[in-house]
Amino acid sequence: MSWIDLQRTAPPRGQNSLQEASNYKWLVLLAVGIGTFMSALDGSVVNTILPVVRNTFHSPVATIEWVVTIYLLVVSGLMLTFGRLGDLRGNRPVYLSGFFIFVIGSALCGMAPTAGWLVAFRGLQALGGAMLFSNAPAILTKSFPAAQRGQALGMQATMTYLGLTVGPSLGGWLTHSLSWRAVFYINAPVGILAVLLSWIFIPGEHEPRADRFDFAGALLFLGGLVSLLVALNKGQDWGWGSPVILGFMAIAVTLLVIFIWVERRVQAPMLDLSLFGSPVFSSATVSAVFNYVALYTVLFLLPFYLLQGRGLNPEQAGLILTAQPIVMAVAAPLSGTLSDRIGSRIPAMLGMLILAGGMILLSRSGRQTPLEAVAAGLAVCGLGTGIFVSPNNSALMGAAPRQRQGIASGILATARNVGMVLGIGLSGAILTTFLAHNADQGLFQATQVGFIVAAGVALAASIASATRGKG
Repeated sequence: MSWIDLQRTAPPRGQNSLQEASNYKWLVLLAVGIGTFMSALDGSVVNTILPVVRNTFHSPVATIEWVVTIYLLVVSGLMLTFGRLGDLRGNRPVYLSGFFIFVIGSALCGMAPTAGWLVAFRGLQALGGAMLFSNAPAILTKSFPAAQRGQALGMQATMTYLGLTVGPSLGGWLTHSLSWRAVFYINAPVGILAVLLSWIFIPGEHEPRADRFDFAGALLFLGGLVSLLVALNKGQDWGWGSPVILGFMAIAVTLLVIFIWVERRVQAPMLDLSLFGSPVFSSATVSAVFNYVALYTVLFLLPFYLLQGRGLNPEQAGLILTAQPIVMAVAAPLSGTLSDRIGSRIPAMLGMLILAGGMILLSRSGRQTPLEAVAAGLAVCGLGTGIFVSPNNSALMGAAPRQRQGIASGILATARNVGMVLGIGLSGAILTTFLAHNADQGLFQATQVGFIVAAGVALAASIASATRGKG
């Protein structure tokens, strides 16, 4: 009996999932929120320990970078697959299995004897993470009525931003006080608690559906998306015109075109393309990609501006950077609750307009700009993103039928990761271009141009949100 089969046998409350979801919905939110917090914290904390890990293993930078890269590739490539599996076998068993794998992977990362083993164990951890990310929004959407969907997804977003905020400082403290390995070990007790809460309170579902799983579609999408992400992620380092990057791009386009051709013809596709026939669903997906492109432009460029351009130390820069996620954490649940009352279109549109305004404020940053003004610009960006995310997520999940909530959840998570990689690739290309032409002023010119471009992307997301219909 497999781990997923084991989940189907318990608990007995799963026989009436709608009633149990009503009775236990806030406890479901607690269980999913802890998992969301832990996943976000782990994603943000690892970057802070890479220099220490490199010194421990005496490894080249190129090897240590894969500790982060492998996690991104595995999570992004498998989220649609596990979202579809959640639709077929139930979101609860896939989610619980993912938590189990994530905790085991975290413990193994802490015990890694070499950098190579650490990369491999991070891949295992990412496997569990993909199962979590692709099913958590579906579980919340099924557990809460439509009138509270935005509120629930907003509170989940808050847990994400809290994890991103706490991660760097917690990672630095654990590494300084104990060891970088403690950063991974701490996932074990927190993860076990979250698994127990999820086991008890997340309601069971219907019997598994008889549809066959689309293995061909899953493999084509995995190969195509991973090839695309490798090209976008490594283009800056390997050269955008290099044969390797162009080769990855060609493979990505070929596999993704074949993937769409296959999905339009198989009886039970992994990705139901008819979902994109809904203007609300397709526009919300595009808006989500644009939002993360703009957001990660800030997250990539601003540390260079603060550390290299303004000469701050990491602690000072980190304090300024927390202005954004703190405001996001406060705004997200409030915006989600508001969208339950007035609809998602206006808050999503307004949020992206505010984000564009924050980008324009940041684009005015120079050598002498007061740091308070930089923090204020970040806070405005955080406000815009916090207002946007919950209504947009609610619109996307609400536009998908109940039996497609898993794949909708996977699409949402994939849009986030693709936008993140596109934002980093775009801002990295802008930075390297300006530094190559002007070593003295290039950094400031790059940040100014990068934020203007990001403002344009946010404006495009606002237009997409405004024109998608009421839903």
